[in-house]
This record gives sequence, structure tokens and C-alpha cells, in this order.
Amino acid sequence: MDEAAVSECLDKMIAIAVESGHLILKSYRNPELVRDKGDHGEDTSPLTVADLESNKNIVTQLTAFYPRIPIISEEAVLPDYDSRKMWPLFWLVDPLDGTKEFLSGNDEFTVNIALIENGRPVLGVVYIPPKDLLYYAADGRGSWKREAGKPPVRIYSSVPDLSRGLTIVESKSHPSPALENYLKDFPVKRRIAAGSSLKFCAVAEGLADIYPRLNPTMEWDVAAGDCIYRNSARSGQRRSSLTYNKNTLKNDSFVIGFM
Repeated sequence: MDEAAVSECLDKMIAIAVESGHLILKSYRNPELVRDKGDHGEDTSPLTVADLESNKNIVTQLTAFYPRIPIISEEAVLPDYDSRKMWPLFWLVDPLDGTKEFLSGNDEFTVNIALIENGRPVLGVVYIPPKDLLYYAADGRGSWKREAGKPPVRIYSSVPDLSRGLTIVESKSHPSPALENYLKDFPVKRRIAAGSSLKFCAVAEGLADIYPRLNPTMEWDVAAGDCIYRNSARSGQRRSSLTYNKNTLKNDSFVIGFM
């Protein structure tokens, strides 16, 4: 995409994410559970009407604006790997990341939309509906944060200084014995628990040094946040070990922030 097309695409992604967030908020304090669902053979996780309504809105609008770009969404049938493995460009969507937080009344759930090009997230939007808080990024344009009623501000991360101790951001809903063992090797100054893809955003804006995730995630959980992290450097990009459009779309352990 040229510069104008990137700007237009990012604007559309932001508008779609915000609109989907408003749909989610309609049932925020009284969520309607559809069923517990199995995630590709992993532990069951809840599915709500809000997940489905957000997904419908995102898929419908992305398809209308960009009919030639395929979509992978958590709440849609996963295309067969043989049919998608050569895709140079596709959308990767989590219409409601942090459904457990949503059901508990916690406000740390997000709408995640990312554009993947040649295995890398090149555009990413993370929207937190209850806070009207938006993070977004594009390759070569940096990472940005927009709080309710305020203009966007650019956000930056930096490589951590171990001599000063580390601030860790970790999952609020997925504690891990492996994480406790991993952290024994580092000088930990502070630990922050956060939900959904907000953990990536915490590193991207310098609130935390690293985000270690030592239990599995899916690609749609991480793509938008990963894009925001990668583009949070003061020059160039932060490096990430995450890859996209794998056979199962499953990620094993990773650590964001050291590279």
C-alpha cells in the first residue's frame, strides 16, 4: 500500500474497532453466554453474544472495504492451511479478546484487528471499549495511544536495563508455574497483572519492561498488540519472535521486550 492507502486503511480499522466496541458495551454489565467453546482442542473458553456481534460487524465491514483480502477470526471457521499458507496478505481478528475479563465485569478486554503481510503484522489496532482507549500502529509510522477526548500521542518502549530491575507485565487470568520459575533468573522490581492484549501495550508505552507468556496463545490473541510493540521503538523496530499463519495458528511461549 502507498502512504495514502495506509492512512485510509488504518482509519477504517480504527472506526470498525470502535464501532464493534460499542456493540460489546451494550451487554457489558449483563453479558449473555452462548456456550463454552473448545479452542482447537485446548481448554474451553466462553463464547458470548458480544463476541459474535463484534465478529459479524468486523468481518462484514472489512469484507465490504477490502473484498480481496481474506480474514482469519477467532469466531469464524478456520480456513484449511493448504488454502491459506501462501496468502501474502490477510486480516487477523480477535473480536473480543479477554472474554473472561468481560464476563467478570473487569474492563480489561479489547477488540483486536491486525493486517498481516508476508508473515508480519504491519497494521494493528487495539481498542478498550469501557475506557474508550485506543492503541494503533503502522509499519514506519510508530505506535500511538488515544485516550478519550484527547489527541493521539506517540508512545515508546526501550530495551530494559537489568541493573535497575525489571517491571513485568503478566496475564491476569492465566497464571503459570513456568512464569514463576522463569522470573527467578531476573531482578524483578515490580509485577503488573493485566488482561487481554493490554500487556503488549504496557510494554509499548514503557509502563513495563517485558511481557513473558509461557503458556499457549493463538495468533489472533497477539497480532495487533505485537504490531504496536514492534513499532514502539524510537528508531527502527523492536524485534519479536512471534510468527504468523502457522499450521495451527498456535503460539508456544514467548517473551516480549528484550529484543
